[in-house]
Amino acid sequence: MSSSISHLPKHFMRSENERPECSQAIEGIQVPVISLSQPNKDVLVHELLKACTEWGIFALTDHGILQSLLDQLRYVGEEFFKLSEEEKQKHASNPSSGNFEGYATKMVRNYGEKIEWVDYYFHLMHPPCKVNHQTWPEHPPSYRNVTEEYTKEVLRVNFTILELLSEGLGLEDKSILKSKLGGEELELEMKINMYPPCPQPQLVLGVEPHTDMSALTILVPNDVPGLQVWKDGNWIAVDCLPNALYVHIGDQIEVLSNGKCKSVLHRSLVNEERTRMSWAVFSTPPQDVIIGPIESLVNDENPSKYSTKTFAEYRYRKINRLPQ
Repeated sequence: MSSSISHLPKHFMRSENERPECSQAIEGIQVPVISLSQPNKDVLVHELLKACTEWGIFALTDHGILQSLLDQLRYVGEEFFKLSEEEKQKHASNPSSGNFEGYATKMVRNYGEKIEWVDYYFHLMHPPCKVNHQTWPEHPPSYRNVTEEYTKEVLRVNFTILELLSEGLGLEDKSILKSKLGGEELELEMKINMYPPCPQPQLVLGVEPHTDMSALTILVPNDVPGLQVWKDGNWIAVDCLPNALYVHIGDQIEVLSNGKCKSVLHRSLVNEERTRMSWAVFSTPPQDVIIGPIESLVNDENPSKYSTKTFAEYRYRKINRLPQ
């Protein structure tokens, strides 16, 4: 996508009910902030569960990832997107052949035939046996080292959250959520989103409203706001705290918790003058793992709200907008 577009093409313009100008978000409400340095474990577990059940998103602080590594992560992503379109296209994904890893600038059209205002780079990060470094950016040269270091850290944070959430849900073992999602074979997918300046941002969406099909999504934004979440009948503009990770509850945790935790509905807006970027890491079970409500969370008072199926089947139905 060219960042020098001065006139907005029609295929980006949303219908009136979808436009940001017609569905203004509430400003000044902070999403829950969870500190991993909270000395009282019971308080930490309670606050985390409350955020997951009431919001489906929280800002995670004191997570142990160095500011310098987050700065490097942003830098290597920004450097790739500074390349010419010709250079970026050398890394283009090819969904028609089943290859979804790589750079993409032509978005999937929704039913209204409208396109999202975003370019992105997508690739697998973990487990090592499934990673194909040929699909990773070659420029800048430091991309691989930085991303491999971040993979270790974000995997640790994922497992920490899953343990705390297992405790909060009252599961008999704190490793249950992790094991239900594939254990050490949990897959991590990186998606770097780049939203160029837009001449009429009030008429477009960077990403339309959706929930993530992941278990968790851990997001690192740049300093340009745009993330909004749906709560209590309103869009809420998310204020970004420096050095915080933004943790989204995804569909798989909602299913495993039998609806106690909420997969957060969210959207992304764009800016007229500045480029917005975000680094999203989706944690998903391997394709053949069977996901359904955990048995101990299902009883006469709380019957099963979701069907049980492989993640591959779930993904297929979600992508093709079929009932689950």
